[in-house]
Amino acid sequence: MQAADVRRVFEAILPDDLLRAFAEEAGLCQRERKLDVVRLLRAMVIAAATGYGGRQADAMRLYLHNTKERLSRGAFYRWFGPALEKVMAHVRERALEYARAMKLDLPGLLGEHVTDWHIVDSSTVKLDKAFIEEYPGTGDYAALKLHKRFSVGIGTLLEYHLSPAREHDNVHLTIDESWRGLGVLLDLGYASFKLLRDCARCDVKYVIRLKEGWKPKVQHISQGTVTSAFLAGTDLGALLESETILLNGQVVDCNVTFGRGAGEVGCRMVGVPTPEGTYRFYLTNLPSVVSPGQIADLYRVRWEIEMDNKLNKSLLHLDEITARTGPALRAMIDASIVSSTIACILTHQHRLAEAPPPRTNRVRTKPPLHPQALALALGASALRIADAMELRGKAAESEWERLAAYLTNLGKDPNWRRSPSILDQLRGWEVGPGRPRKSKIASSIGATAN
Repeated sequence: MQAADVRRVFEAILPDDLLRAFAEEAGLCQRERKLDVVRLLRAMVIAAATGYGGRQADAMRLYLHNTKERLSRGAFYRWFGPALEKVMAHVRERALEYARAMKLDLPGLLGEHVTDWHIVDSSTVKLDKAFIEEYPGTGDYAALKLHKRFSVGIGTLLEYHLSPAREHDNVHLTIDESWRGLGVLLDLGYASFKLLRDCARCDVKYVIRLKEGWKPKVQHISQGTVTSAFLAGTDLGALLESETILLNGQVVDCNVTFGRGAGEVGCRMVGVPTPEGTYRFYLTNLPSVVSPGQIADLYRVRWEIEMDNKLNKSLLHLDEITARTGPALRAMIDASIVSSTIACILTHQHRLAEAPPPRTNRVRTKPPLHPQALALALGASALRIADAMELRGKAAESEWERLAAYLTNLGKDPNWRRSPSILDQLRGWEVGPGRPRKSKIASSIGATAN
Protein backbone atom coordinates (compact mmCIF):
# COMPACT_ATOMS: atom_id res chain seq x y z
CA MET A 1 0.00 0.00 0.00
CA GLN A 2 1.12 3.54 -0.68
CA ALA A 3 1.20 6.01 2.20
CA ALA A 4 -0.83 8.55 0.23
CA ASP A 5 -3.60 6.00 -0.32
CA VAL A 6 -3.80 5.04 3.36
CA ARG A 7 -3.82 8.66 4.47
CA ARG A 8 -6.41 9.61 1.86
CA VAL A 9 -8.88 6.97 3.09
CA PHE A 10 -8.65 7.99 6.74
CA GLU A 11 -8.81 11.70 6.00
CA ALA A 12 -11.71 11.29 3.56
CA ILE A 13 -13.83 9.27 5.99
CA LEU A 14 -12.84 11.05 9.23
CA PRO A 15 -12.09 14.67 8.21
CA ASP A 16 -11.98 17.34 10.93
CA ASP A 17 -14.34 19.85 9.36
CA LEU A 18 -17.00 17.34 8.37
CA LEU A 19 -17.00 15.62 11.77
CA ARG A 20 -17.51 18.99 13.45
CA ALA A 21 -20.31 19.83 11.01
CA PHE A 22 -22.04 16.52 11.77
CA ALA A 23 -21.73 17.23 15.50
CA GLU A 24 -23.15 20.75 15.17
CA GLU A 25 -26.06 19.50 13.09
CA ALA A 26 -26.92 16.90 15.75
CA GLY A 27 -26.47 19.41 18.59
CA LEU A 28 -23.71 17.36 20.19
CA CYS A 29 -21.22 20.23 20.56
CA GLN A 30 -23.80 22.53 22.17
CA ARG A 31 -24.64 20.02 24.86
CA GLU A 32 -21.09 18.92 25.67
CA ARG A 33 -18.84 21.96 26.01
CA LYS A 34 -15.77 19.99 27.06
CA LEU A 35 -16.08 17.34 24.35
CA ASP A 36 -13.44 17.12 21.61
CA VAL A 37 -15.86 15.57 19.13
CA VAL A 38 -13.27 14.92 16.41
CA ARG A 39 -11.06 13.00 18.83
CA LEU A 40 -14.06 11.06 20.18
CA LEU A 41 -15.36 9.96 16.78
CA ARG A 42 -11.92 8.94 15.58
CA ALA A 43 -11.30 7.05 18.82
CA MET A 44 -14.56 5.11 18.41
CA VAL A 45 -13.59 4.00 14.89
CA ILE A 46 -9.84 3.49 15.24
CA ALA A 47 -10.11 1.64 18.58
CA ALA A 48 -12.59 -0.92 17.21
CA ALA A 49 -9.91 -3.55 16.55
CA THR A 50 -7.75 -3.01 19.63
CA GLY A 51 -9.53 -5.58 21.78
CA TYR A 52 -8.05 -4.61 25.15
CA GLY A 53 -11.43 -4.56 26.86
CA GLY A 54 -15.02 -3.47 26.19
CA ARG A 55 -15.58 -1.36 23.09
CA GLN A 56 -16.42 1.83 24.97
CA ALA A 57 -13.49 1.35 27.34
CA ASP A 58 -11.12 1.00 24.36
CA ALA A 59 -12.53 4.17 22.81
CA MET A 60 -11.96 6.01 26.10
CA ARG A 61 -8.33 4.85 26.27
CA LEU A 62 -7.67 6.19 22.79
CA TYR A 63 -9.63 9.39 23.43
CA LEU A 64 -7.45 10.20 26.45
CA HIS A 65 -4.22 9.34 24.63
CA ASN A 66 -1.77 12.27 24.50
CA THR A 67 -3.98 14.59 26.57
CA LYS A 68 -3.83 15.90 30.15
CA GLU A 69 -7.62 15.98 30.34
CA ARG A 70 -9.07 14.26 33.40
CA LEU A 71 -12.26 12.39 32.68
CA SER A 72 -14.20 9.82 34.66
CA ARG A 73 -15.61 6.72 33.00
CA GLY A 74 -19.14 7.78 33.89
CA ALA A 75 -18.69 11.23 32.32
CA PHE A 76 -17.29 9.64 29.15
CA TYR A 77 -20.16 7.16 28.85
CA ARG A 78 -22.74 9.94 29.25
CA TRP A 79 -21.68 11.30 25.86
CA PHE A 80 -23.13 8.17 24.24
CA GLY A 81 -26.63 9.53 23.74
CA PRO A 82 -29.02 10.23 20.83
CA ALA A 83 -26.89 13.11 19.49
CA LEU A 84 -23.78 10.93 19.23
CA GLU A 85 -25.84 8.19 17.59
CA LYS A 86 -26.91 10.65 14.87
CA VAL A 87 -23.34 11.83 14.30
CA MET A 88 -21.98 8.29 14.00
CA ALA A 89 -24.77 7.43 11.55
CA HIS A 90 -23.46 10.27 9.34
CA VAL A 91 -19.93 8.88 9.63
CA ARG A 92 -21.20 5.43 8.68
CA GLU A 93 -22.89 6.76 5.56
CA ARG A 94 -19.74 8.72 4.70
CA ALA A 95 -17.69 5.50 4.80
CA LEU A 96 -20.22 3.49 2.79
CA GLU A 97 -20.53 6.23 0.16
CA TYR A 98 -16.75 6.21 -0.23
CA ALA A 99 -16.85 2.43 -0.72
CA ARG A 100 -19.75 2.55 -3.21
CA ALA A 101 -17.83 5.03 -5.39
CA MET A 102 -14.85 2.73 -5.82
CA LYS A 103 -13.94 0.95 -9.04
CA LEU A 104 -15.24 -2.62 -9.37
CA ASP A 105 -12.92 -5.60 -9.74
CA LEU A 106 -14.90 -8.31 -11.57
CA PRO A 107 -12.72 -10.08 -14.13
CA GLY A 108 -13.73 -13.24 -15.98
CA LEU A 109 -16.83 -15.10 -14.86
CA LEU A 110 -17.47 -12.59 -12.08
CA GLY A 111 -18.20 -9.81 -14.56
CA GLU A 112 -20.21 -11.81 -17.07
CA HIS A 113 -24.01 -11.49 -17.15
CA VAL A 114 -24.15 -9.01 -14.20
CA THR A 115 -22.84 -5.55 -13.28
CA ASP A 116 -21.86 -6.80 -9.81
CA TRP A 117 -22.60 -9.65 -7.45
CA HIS A 118 -24.16 -8.72 -4.12
CA ILE A 119 -24.27 -11.09 -1.15
CA VAL A 120 -27.08 -10.78 1.38
CA ASP A 121 -26.76 -12.29 4.84
CA SER A 122 -27.42 -11.61 8.52
CA SER A 123 -25.29 -11.93 11.62
CA THR A 124 -26.69 -12.32 15.13
CA VAL A 125 -25.20 -10.34 18.04
CA LYS A 126 -26.19 -11.12 21.63
CA LEU A 127 -26.86 -8.11 23.86
CA ASP A 128 -27.24 -7.14 27.48
CA LYS A 129 -30.62 -8.19 28.91
CA ALA A 130 -31.52 -4.51 29.17
CA PHE A 131 -32.42 -4.73 25.44
CA ILE A 132 -34.78 -7.70 25.65
CA GLU A 133 -37.86 -5.59 24.83
CA GLU A 134 -36.27 -3.61 21.98
CA TYR A 135 -34.24 -6.50 20.51
CA PRO A 136 -35.80 -9.82 21.64
CA GLY A 137 -33.90 -12.96 20.70
CA THR A 138 -35.38 -16.35 19.87
CA GLY A 139 -35.14 -17.34 23.55
CA ASP A 140 -35.14 -15.53 26.89
CA TYR A 141 -32.27 -13.28 25.88
CA ALA A 142 -31.70 -10.08 23.92
CA ALA A 143 -30.10 -10.17 20.47
CA LEU A 144 -30.17 -8.28 17.21
CA LYS A 145 -29.54 -9.20 13.62
CA LEU A 146 -27.21 -7.19 11.42
CA HIS A 147 -28.59 -7.51 7.88
CA LYS A 148 -25.86 -6.90 5.31
CA ARG A 149 -25.62 -6.23 1.60
CA PHE A 150 -22.04 -6.93 0.48
CA SER A 151 -20.45 -6.13 -2.89
CA VAL A 152 -18.17 -8.78 -4.41
CA GLY A 153 -16.77 -6.25 -6.88
CA ILE A 154 -15.67 -3.88 -4.12
CA GLY A 155 -15.15 -6.36 -1.32
CA THR A 156 -17.05 -4.48 1.38
CA LEU A 157 -20.51 -3.63 2.68
CA LEU A 158 -22.78 -1.36 0.68
CA GLU A 159 -25.52 -1.03 3.29
CA TYR A 160 -26.91 -2.68 6.41
CA HIS A 161 -29.66 -2.35 8.97
CA LEU A 162 -30.61 -3.83 12.34
CA SER A 163 -33.60 -5.86 13.45
CA PRO A 164 -34.63 -7.93 16.48
CA ALA A 165 -33.06 -11.39 16.20
CA ARG A 166 -36.53 -12.95 16.52
CA GLU A 167 -37.60 -11.66 13.10
CA HIS A 168 -37.18 -13.91 10.07
CA ASP A 169 -34.55 -12.97 7.51
CA ASN A 170 -36.71 -13.04 4.39
CA VAL A 171 -38.83 -10.05 5.45
CA HIS A 172 -35.64 -7.95 5.31
CA LEU A 173 -34.90 -8.37 1.61
CA THR A 174 -36.91 -6.82 -1.20
CA ILE A 175 -35.84 -7.31 -4.81
CA ASP A 176 -37.04 -4.32 -6.84
CA GLU A 177 -35.96 -2.21 -9.83
CA SER A 178 -32.92 -0.89 -7.95
CA TRP A 179 -31.44 -4.39 -8.29
CA ARG A 180 -31.84 -4.61 -12.07
CA GLY A 181 -28.75 -6.00 -13.80
CA LEU A 182 -27.16 -7.24 -10.57
CA GLY A 183 -26.56 -10.75 -9.30
CA VAL A 184 -27.37 -11.95 -5.79
CA LEU A 185 -25.90 -14.77 -3.71
CA LEU A 186 -28.20 -15.74 -0.87
CA ASP A 187 -28.31 -17.65 2.36
CA LEU A 188 -31.30 -20.01 2.59
CA GLY A 189 -32.88 -17.80 5.24
CA TYR A 190 -33.81 -15.31 2.50
CA ALA A 191 -35.04 -17.88 -0.05
CA SER A 192 -38.70 -17.93 -1.12
CA PHE A 193 -40.72 -18.53 -4.27
CA LYS A 194 -41.58 -14.83 -4.26
CA LEU A 195 -37.87 -14.00 -4.33
CA LEU A 196 -37.40 -16.16 -7.44
CA ARG A 197 -40.34 -14.44 -9.14
CA ASP A 198 -39.07 -10.97 -8.22
CA CYS A 199 -35.60 -11.78 -9.59
CA ALA A 200 -37.12 -12.91 -12.88
CA ARG A 201 -39.27 -9.77 -13.07
CA CYS A 202 -36.38 -7.38 -12.33
CA ASP A 203 -33.69 -9.19 -14.36
CA VAL A 204 -31.63 -10.08 -11.30
CA LYS A 205 -29.41 -13.16 -11.55
CA TYR A 206 -29.24 -15.41 -8.51
CA VAL A 207 -27.49 -18.50 -7.17
CA ILE A 208 -28.90 -20.19 -4.06
CA ARG A 209 -28.85 -23.67 -2.59
CA LEU A 210 -31.93 -25.86 -3.01
CA LYS A 211 -33.89 -25.35 0.20
CA GLU A 212 -34.91 -28.37 2.26
CA GLY A 213 -38.61 -29.03 1.84
CA TRP A 214 -38.80 -27.49 -1.63
CA LYS A 215 -40.00 -30.04 -4.21
CA PRO A 216 -38.73 -29.20 -7.69
CA LYS A 217 -40.71 -30.56 -10.62
CA VAL A 218 -38.33 -31.51 -13.41
CA GLN A 219 -39.37 -30.23 -16.84
CA HIS A 220 -36.27 -30.99 -18.90
CA ILE A 221 -32.78 -32.43 -18.33
CA SER A 222 -29.89 -31.15 -20.45
CA GLN A 223 -27.08 -32.91 -18.51
CA GLY A 224 -27.04 -35.97 -16.29
CA THR A 225 -27.48 -39.73 -16.44
CA VAL A 226 -31.12 -40.46 -17.36
CA THR A 227 -32.09 -44.14 -17.62
CA SER A 228 -35.58 -43.77 -19.10
CA ALA A 229 -38.13 -41.29 -20.37
CA PHE A 230 -40.28 -39.48 -17.82
CA LEU A 231 -43.26 -37.18 -17.76
CA ALA A 232 -42.39 -33.47 -17.60
CA GLY A 233 -43.37 -32.09 -14.21
CA THR A 234 -42.40 -35.19 -12.22
CA ASP A 235 -40.97 -34.52 -8.75
CA LEU A 236 -37.21 -34.75 -8.53
CA GLY A 237 -37.49 -37.00 -5.45
CA ALA A 238 -39.59 -39.51 -7.39
CA LEU A 239 -37.11 -39.54 -10.30
CA LEU A 240 -34.21 -40.19 -7.94
CA GLU A 241 -36.07 -42.87 -6.00
CA SER A 242 -37.00 -44.73 -9.20
CA GLU A 243 -33.42 -44.28 -10.48
CA THR A 244 -34.70 -42.51 -13.57
CA ILE A 245 -31.99 -39.99 -12.77
CA LEU A 246 -28.74 -41.43 -11.42
CA LEU A 247 -26.43 -39.50 -9.13
CA ASN A 248 -23.33 -41.36 -10.29
CA GLY A 249 -20.71 -38.63 -10.17
CA GLN A 250 -21.91 -36.75 -13.26
CA VAL A 251 -23.27 -33.21 -13.03
CA VAL A 252 -27.00 -32.68 -13.35
CA ASP A 253 -28.43 -29.69 -15.23
CA CYS A 254 -32.17 -29.35 -15.66
CA ASN A 255 -35.10 -26.94 -15.82
CA VAL A 256 -37.51 -27.14 -12.89
CA THR A 257 -40.62 -25.42 -11.57
CA PHE A 258 -41.93 -24.74 -8.07
CA GLY A 259 -45.41 -23.97 -6.84
CA ARG A 260 -48.55 -24.25 -8.91
CA GLY A 261 -51.06 -22.17 -10.80
CA ALA A 262 -50.48 -18.40 -10.91
CA GLY A 263 -47.73 -18.72 -8.29
CA GLU A 264 -45.63 -21.17 -10.31
CA VAL A 265 -42.04 -20.14 -10.95
CA GLY A 266 -39.41 -21.79 -13.10
CA CYS A 267 -35.61 -21.77 -12.98
CA ARG A 268 -32.53 -23.81 -13.69
CA MET A 269 -31.28 -26.37 -11.18
CA VAL A 270 -27.82 -27.92 -11.22
CA GLY A 271 -26.42 -30.75 -9.13
CA VAL A 272 -22.69 -30.94 -8.54
CA PRO A 273 -20.93 -33.93 -6.92
CA THR A 274 -18.76 -33.23 -3.88
CA PRO A 275 -15.47 -34.91 -2.91
CA GLU A 276 -17.40 -36.73 -0.16
CA GLY A 277 -19.57 -38.45 -2.79
CA THR A 278 -22.74 -36.45 -2.07
CA TYR A 279 -24.43 -33.85 -4.28
CA ARG A 280 -25.12 -30.16 -3.82
CA PHE A 281 -28.05 -28.70 -5.73
CA TYR A 282 -28.19 -25.02 -6.72
CA LEU A 283 -30.99 -22.91 -8.18
CA THR A 284 -30.12 -20.18 -10.66
CA ASN A 285 -31.41 -18.21 -13.63
CA LEU A 286 -27.97 -17.87 -15.24
CA PRO A 287 -27.87 -19.02 -18.88
CA SER A 288 -26.68 -22.49 -19.87
CA VAL A 289 -23.30 -21.15 -21.06
CA VAL A 290 -22.40 -20.96 -17.35
CA SER A 291 -21.55 -24.54 -16.44
CA PRO A 292 -22.74 -26.32 -13.28
CA GLY A 293 -19.18 -26.25 -11.93
CA GLN A 294 -18.99 -22.48 -12.46
CA ILE A 295 -22.32 -22.03 -10.69
CA ALA A 296 -20.96 -23.96 -7.72
CA ASP A 297 -17.85 -21.72 -7.76
CA LEU A 298 -20.03 -18.62 -7.78
CA TYR A 299 -21.94 -19.86 -4.76
CA ARG A 300 -18.63 -20.43 -2.95
CA VAL A 301 -18.06 -16.68 -3.29
CA ARG A 302 -20.85 -16.29 -0.70
CA TRP A 303 -18.21 -17.26 1.86
CA GLU A 304 -16.86 -13.71 1.54
CA ILE A 305 -19.69 -12.38 3.68
CA GLU A 306 -19.07 -15.07 6.29
CA MET A 307 -15.51 -13.78 6.48
CA ASP A 308 -16.88 -10.25 6.82
CA ASN A 309 -19.11 -11.43 9.68
CA LYS A 310 -16.03 -12.84 11.39
CA LEU A 311 -14.22 -9.56 10.80
CA ASN A 312 -17.04 -7.63 12.48
CA LYS A 313 -17.64 -9.95 15.42
CA SER A 314 -14.30 -11.55 16.26
CA LEU A 315 -11.82 -8.85 15.26
CA LEU A 316 -13.87 -5.67 15.64
CA HIS A 317 -15.59 -6.92 18.76
CA LEU A 318 -19.27 -6.45 18.04
CA ASP A 319 -19.92 -9.16 20.62
CA GLU A 320 -18.08 -7.10 23.23
CA ILE A 321 -20.29 -4.02 23.08
CA THR A 322 -21.60 -3.79 26.63
CA ALA A 323 -23.69 -0.65 26.12
CA ARG A 324 -27.00 -0.60 27.97
CA THR A 325 -28.84 2.10 26.02
CA GLY A 326 -30.04 2.02 22.42
CA PRO A 327 -28.14 5.13 21.23
CA ALA A 328 -24.83 3.91 22.71
CA LEU A 329 -25.33 0.43 21.24
CA ARG A 330 -26.10 1.67 17.73
CA ALA A 331 -23.30 4.27 17.79
CA MET A 332 -20.74 1.60 18.69
CA ILE A 333 -22.07 -0.79 16.04
CA ASP A 334 -21.70 1.97 13.45
CA ALA A 335 -18.15 2.63 14.66
CA SER A 336 -17.23 -1.04 14.25
CA ILE A 337 -18.75 -1.13 10.77
CA VAL A 338 -16.84 2.01 9.74
CA SER A 339 -13.61 0.43 11.00
CA SER A 340 -14.20 -2.79 9.04
CA THR A 341 -15.15 -0.75 5.95
CA ILE A 342 -11.82 1.09 6.14
CA ALA A 343 -9.96 -2.24 6.31
CA CYS A 344 -11.91 -3.55 3.30
CA ILE A 345 -11.39 -0.34 1.31
CA LEU A 346 -7.62 -0.44 1.88
CA THR A 347 -7.54 -4.11 0.86
CA HIS A 348 -9.53 -3.36 -2.30
CA GLN A 349 -7.31 -0.43 -3.23
CA HIS A 350 -4.23 -2.63 -2.87
CA ARG A 351 -5.87 -5.30 -5.04
CA LEU A 352 -6.68 -2.74 -7.75
CA ALA A 353 -3.08 -1.50 -7.68
CA GLU A 354 -1.78 -5.01 -8.36
CA ALA A 355 -1.18 -5.85 -12.00
CA PRO A 356 -3.89 -8.24 -13.21
CA PRO A 357 -2.74 -11.82 -13.81
CA PRO A 358 -0.63 -11.92 -17.00
CA ARG A 359 -1.83 -14.09 -19.87
CA THR A 360 1.18 -16.41 -19.89
CA ASN A 361 2.32 -16.70 -16.26
CA ARG A 362 -0.54 -16.37 -13.78
CA VAL A 363 1.36 -17.64 -10.75
CA ARG A 364 1.09 -15.30 -7.78
CA THR A 365 4.47 -14.69 -6.16
CA LYS A 366 3.46 -12.15 -3.50
CA PRO A 367 0.80 -12.64 -0.84
CA PRO A 368 -2.37 -10.54 -1.18
CA LEU A 369 -3.70 -8.41 1.65
CA HIS A 370 -6.47 -9.88 3.75
CA PRO A 371 -9.11 -7.71 5.49
CA GLN A 372 -8.88 -9.65 8.75
CA ALA A 373 -5.08 -9.51 8.93
CA LEU A 374 -5.20 -5.83 8.01
CA ALA A 375 -7.82 -5.11 10.68
CA LEU A 376 -5.54 -6.68 13.29
CA ALA A 377 -2.66 -4.50 12.06
CA LEU A 378 -4.89 -1.42 12.24
CA GLY A 379 -5.80 -2.31 15.82
CA ALA A 380 -2.16 -2.77 16.78
CA SER A 381 -1.30 0.66 15.32
CA ALA A 382 -4.38 2.51 16.65
CA LEU A 383 -2.36 4.98 18.73
CA ARG A 384 -0.02 5.75 15.84
CA ILE A 385 -2.95 6.31 13.45
CA ALA A 386 -4.59 8.66 15.93
CA ASP A 387 -1.30 10.59 16.24
CA ALA A 388 -0.73 10.67 12.46
CA MET A 389 -4.14 12.24 11.86
CA GLU A 390 -3.13 15.22 13.99
CA LEU A 391 0.26 15.73 12.33
CA ARG A 392 0.91 18.11 9.43
CA GLY A 393 3.65 18.65 6.87
CA LYS A 394 6.79 16.49 6.65
CA ALA A 395 6.16 14.89 10.03
CA ALA A 396 2.77 13.60 8.81
CA GLU A 397 4.24 12.30 5.55
CA SER A 398 6.97 10.38 7.37
CA GLU A 399 4.54 8.85 9.85
CA TRP A 400 2.08 7.76 7.15
CA GLU A 401 4.98 6.19 5.21
CA ARG A 402 5.92 4.13 8.26
CA LEU A 403 2.29 3.20 8.89
CA ALA A 404 1.74 2.09 5.29
CA ALA A 405 4.81 -0.14 5.38
CA TYR A 406 3.73 -1.65 8.71
CA LEU A 407 0.14 -2.28 7.58
CA THR A 408 1.26 -3.81 4.27
CA ASN A 409 3.64 -6.16 6.03
CA LEU A 410 1.23 -7.29 8.76
CA GLY A 411 -1.86 -7.23 6.54
CA LYS A 412 -0.71 -10.05 4.25
CA ASP A 413 -2.84 -13.18 3.99
CA PRO A 414 -0.95 -15.85 5.97
CA ASN A 415 -2.77 -18.69 4.17
CA TRP A 416 -2.43 -17.46 0.60
CA ARG A 417 -0.57 -20.57 -0.59
CA ARG A 418 -2.29 -23.23 1.47
CA SER A 419 -5.82 -21.92 1.02
CA PRO A 420 -6.12 -19.41 -1.86
CA SER A 421 -9.43 -17.58 -1.94
CA ILE A 422 -12.08 -18.54 -4.46
CA LEU A 423 -12.11 -14.92 -5.62
CA ASP A 424 -8.40 -15.03 -6.46
CA GLN A 425 -9.00 -18.24 -8.38
CA LEU A 426 -11.90 -16.72 -10.32
CA ARG A 427 -9.77 -13.66 -11.06
CA GLY A 428 -7.27 -15.96 -12.76
CA TRP A 429 -4.49 -16.16 -10.20
CA GLU A 430 -2.58 -19.41 -9.69
CA VAL A 431 -0.46 -20.23 -6.66
CA GLY A 432 3.03 -21.64 -6.98
CA PRO A 433 4.25 -24.37 -4.61
CA GLY A 434 6.92 -22.18 -2.96
CA ARG A 435 10.29 -23.37 -1.81
CA PRO A 436 10.48 -26.52 0.32
CA ARG A 437 11.07 -25.85 4.01
CA LYS A 438 14.55 -27.42 3.95
CA SER A 439 15.57 -25.12 1.11
CA LYS A 440 14.44 -22.08 3.11
CA ILE A 441 16.40 -23.21 6.16
CA ALA A 442 19.51 -23.85 4.06
CA SER A 443 19.20 -20.40 2.46
CA SER A 444 18.83 -18.80 5.88
CA ILE A 445 21.91 -20.60 7.23
CA GLY A 446 23.91 -19.63 4.15
CA ALA A 447 22.92 -15.98 4.46
CA THR A 448 23.92 -15.99 8.14
CA ALA A 449 27.28 -17.55 7.39
CA ASN A 450 28.04 -14.95 4.74
